Amino acid sequence: MRFELKAVDAGNRVVAVRIDAPDEAAARELARQRGFAVLAAGRGNALLSNPFAGKRRFPATLFAIELLALLEAGLNVVEALLALAGKEPGGENRQVLTGLLDALHRGESLSQSVGRFPGAFSPLFAATVKSSERTGDLKQALARYVAYHEELDKVRKKVMAALLYPAILLVVGTLVLAFLLFYVVPRFARVYEDISAELPFFSSLLLALGRWVEENGFAAAVLAGGALFALASSLSRQSIRAKLLERLWRAPALGERMMIYQLARFYRTTGMLLMAGIPALKAFAMVEGLLAPNLRALLARASALLSEGRSISSALTAAGLATPIATRMMAVGERSGRMGELMDRIARFYDDETARFVDAFARAFEPLLMTVLGLAVGLVVVLMYMPVFELAGSLR
Repeated sequence: MRFELKAVDAGNRVVAVRIDAPDEAAARELARQRGFAVLAAGRGNALLSNPFAGKRRFPATLFAIELLALLEAGLNVVEALLALAGKEPGGENRQVLTGLLDALHRGESLSQSVGRFPGAFSPLFAATVKSSERTGDLKQALARYVAYHEELDKVRKKVMAALLYPAILLVVGTLVLAFLLFYVVPRFARVYEDISAELPFFSSLLLALGRWVEENGFAAAVLAGGALFALASSLSRQSIRAKLLERLWRAPALGERMMIYQLARFYRTTGMLLMAGIPALKAFAMVEGLLAPNLRALLARASALLSEGRSISSALTAAGLATPIATRMMAVGERSGRMGELMDRIARFYDDETARFVDAFARAFEPLLMTVLGLAVGLVVVLMYMPVFELAGSLR
């Protein structure tokens, strides 16, 4: 049986080796006897990436967590990368890791190696690694990067958790209404066909809808599917999303909270870059893509003021990218020389404020949504049974 192995040879080059062996363990052992450090093994073309598999982005945060754990266990960078490459079955992730190893073996620094893969590693990660080369403490830099993403994920999880229950309510309520309109109402319409008495106006409208659905079930399904497809297609267009976001930004309370959320991301990322030793003007340019389109013009103005010699707090305040609390805290950071740390604290303050708003919104929205869905279901049921009530009254 033939196995294909990716291994590191005596010249520290990553090579592909083909070995005939009864099983994978024997193939690995034969490769070790020949002086290869095996990274991965597979039968035939198992190491080739699946051409039908979807393209996944390299998990840089997970990579930082695993690399940090291996470094804290006592491995050096090359040994840690070898271990991480060994657990990858193949594909783009493995190519990135082997590319990092190749660059290190050529004598490049880790930051230079990371810079060769801009599609896998963000500029923030590259700046973090580069800052560690000045301080000589890669573990601390990676820990700071991991903590940064943990804070981002914490806020995202709070928002998703708060919106999960209303989303479930909305889906269940919609399914109940669809069941009533597409299954129950048509059957009630057939029952009322033999009744000679005049039906209430709204009940007759509902039952007419039920009869139409029963007679044109396929057309109704096509219309419903087309409406959903049109909605999804519209939301996928950048121009539509931009107009929708513009309207949301204009909402008095919601727009302000969206601004706070955006500023939290901006301050956290900028603070991370400043702690990594990146100049403020360059840090602003690197984080521009994180901001909403309507805030990028404000950031450009802040960058222009900063290039004119204004302080960070003054530039951001004049551009409208700072609240009074943020301005005071940044002023403290400028006096103490801990601007990066103070910006991270501002981001945490904003995150707590966002979490409180989302929690309060969910608490108020859930009963309102339940009330609306209950009224909608109750209205359909009452309209279906209203002719029965009127018929019972006439019999008396």
